[in-house]
Amino acid sequence: MSSVVVIDYGMGNLHSIAKALQHADSAVTVTVSADPVVIAQADRVVFPGVGAMRDCMQALQSSGLDQVIKQVATTKPLLGICLGMQALLSDSEEGGLISCLNLFPGHVRRFADDLLDAQGERLKIPHMGWNQVQQHPHPLWEGIPQDSRFYFVHSYYAIPDQAAHIIATSEYPQAFTCAIARDNIFAVQFHPEKSQTVGLRLLHNFLNWNGKPN
Repeated sequence: MSSVVVIDYGMGNLHSIAKALQHADSAVTVTVSADPVVIAQADRVVFPGVGAMRDCMQALQSSGLDQVIKQVATTKPLLGICLGMQALLSDSEEGGLISCLNLFPGHVRRFADDLLDAQGERLKIPHMGWNQVQQHPHPLWEGIPQDSRFYFVHSYYAIPDQAAHIIATSEYPQAFTCAIARDNIFAVQFHPEKSQTVGLRLLHNFLNWNGKPN
């Protein structure tokens, strides 16, 4: 039986993610842990997160989990979710210029306060609710129709330096990166655990993914 560990560094609705993973594939053993040994022994790892980047990075660094994530990123399938995706980039302007894990060259920036929709109405920040996702080819999109709607809650978004790392976009109102990937890493800005059928399908695909990009 394969195993997946959800990294517990004190931020995120870990119960919700763990429950969704178990529902996505009942044959998988799901564990929530902050133990580097347990994380290293898992077949797959999920790096979730909500809240502020400064708190996230401080929690990771004080616990040593930042180094664990960097190690996992070279050895096994890794799924980043929401803040867990943003933390994979080089830095974030949230709370000042915060250095992140730098697994993907790029930056995290805040949505502008003066965004307008097609009717000229001001868009709210954070970007919250359902939005369409435009996919680029990747095994984790298998069985998920193009332009499927996923659930978002965020005020900041990723800007990868390399276009090849962008694996999906959404619009608010301009296109922004909502999923990145390379090698055995896949990360999403939206919450698959809150995205009903398509979210569960993405989690199922991750739990059965061999870590190869095609």
